[in-house]
Amino acid sequence: MTLSATAAPIRRALLSVSDKTGLIDLGHALSGQGIELLSTGGSAKALRDAGLKVRDVAEVTGFTEMMDGRVKTLHPMVHGGLLALRDNDDHLAAMQEHGIGAIDLLVVNLYPFEATVAAGADYDTCIENIDIGGPAMIRAAAKNHQFVTTIVDVEDYQPLLKEMTANDGATTLEFRQKMAMSAYSRTAAYDAAVSGWMAAQQGDTAPRRRAVAGTLAQPLRYGENPHQQAAFYTDGSARPGIATARQLQGKELSYNNINDTDAAFELASEFTPADGPACVIIKHANPCGVARAGTLKEAYMRAFDCDRTSAFGGIIALNQPLDGATAEEIAQIFTEVVIAPGADDDAMSIFAKKKNLRLLVTQAMADPRAAAQTIRQVSGGYLFQDKDSGHVTAEDLRVVTKRAPSATEMADMLFAWRVAKHVKSNAIVYVKDGATVGVGAGQMSRVDSCRIAARKSRDMADALGLSAPLTQGSVVASDAFFPFSDGLLTAAEAGATAVIQPGGSMRDDEVIAAADEAGLAMVLTGMRHFRH
Repeated sequence: MTLSATAAPIRRALLSVSDKTGLIDLGHALSGQGIELLSTGGSAKALRDAGLKVRDVAEVTGFTEMMDGRVKTLHPMVHGGLLALRDNDDHLAAMQEHGIGAIDLLVVNLYPFEATVAAGADYDTCIENIDIGGPAMIRAAAKNHQFVTTIVDVEDYQPLLKEMTANDGATTLEFRQKMAMSAYSRTAAYDAAVSGWMAAQQGDTAPRRRAVAGTLAQPLRYGENPHQQAAFYTDGSARPGIATARQLQGKELSYNNINDTDAAFELASEFTPADGPACVIIKHANPCGVARAGTLKEAYMRAFDCDRTSAFGGIIALNQPLDGATAEEIAQIFTEVVIAPGADDDAMSIFAKKKNLRLLVTQAMADPRAAAQTIRQVSGGYLFQDKDSGHVTAEDLRVVTKRAPSATEMADMLFAWRVAKHVKSNAIVYVKDGATVGVGAGQMSRVDSCRIAARKSRDMADALGLSAPLTQGSVVASDAFFPFSDGLLTAAEAGATAVIQPGGSMRDDEVIAAADEAGLAMVLTGMRHFRH
């Protein structure tokens, strides 16, 4: 085979890995092609125990590993072999003068810093798991990709061997460039993890520089619209949700599916086992039906009855494993995605007949109160903030009207408040007996949200053959204060009997007086839930 001018033969390889997965097979494959193997510490021992001939880096550098392994590869005999330009006479002369051998292949993966942090290790243990020599070698080899091949992921071992087989033991420049890009992405992600952890340790919520990184989970066919390219990346978080879910069946998830499923699951996670079975139906990132009941099937049917029109083609999230009876009901209409902590055999059998329906299981629900952050890109920058983990209990509420809410109204108001937190502002949520009966989302004025939710409630009542709107006898939640009394009076006209809202308006007294005149009970949370 005639090699191209850009082909780089591999004659000498340095293997130094923390994750030993696939190392022995790779070592045998390289050794079988007559490639000299260099290695360090545990990697060298593993290769040697497998019967492979390995030369220790310490032998090459003339220095034993020292300082508990902190210093072993930071040496000109290693970095000279990685960085030397093979077509530069001065570099070649320096190599000959100092006895530096070329290193054509570097296989390195880093100390498991991210996994150590995730496991809850103490400060000193985390510090000791910050790799220094590995990133230094990776960056050196990747910079010199004109001559050196750099492998940082176990997933690239087989592509490497396939590339070498196709090129008579060499690699092409195109392959080396791709691996160099991957290498720098890995060191960037590693540094981002370290810097983010160190900022957290110091309690610095706004460090001078901030880095984030992700790992490709799925290339997407397109974004929100077909002319937009998109991909889904995960951040390594262990938080249960769309990123950790396992898809049991159905078509590939789309950009909009992922976004809406995340919204559905986060809202469903607001309801703990103590709340009983709960169901959330989402359309375009807004809930169009939320309910809890004695059974999952009943919770789904009550959520569905809030807005059957919008539920068509929606996303469903459950706070308990999907059972056959609930699956049978869900299968009656077109649904894009169902996500739940689990699914029994009956449910999976029923859904198997709906091949396009995506079923995802998470094994657990997310903790809505756990600390997390959200990131949003704006032109020229990013907005970082804490995830909205705010919550209130009955003890946090302040009754401001002459009439105090009944126990039933109080329970429904707390339910409505949890839902309103996940509705795009301006958000208005009507609830009755533990189920939404009207949702107004994303309007420019709060009174319009009140009107839209009430109108949808009337439309749904007509569709169900009921004489009164669903909002008759309901409570209403507003994600932010009522700036005027008009929104509150619209809710009263729709049949609401109690109101939960943050308060804090210049016209609170006017709004409270209007509530008293209408015979409403009203409580203030002192906390708002804007969601843009």
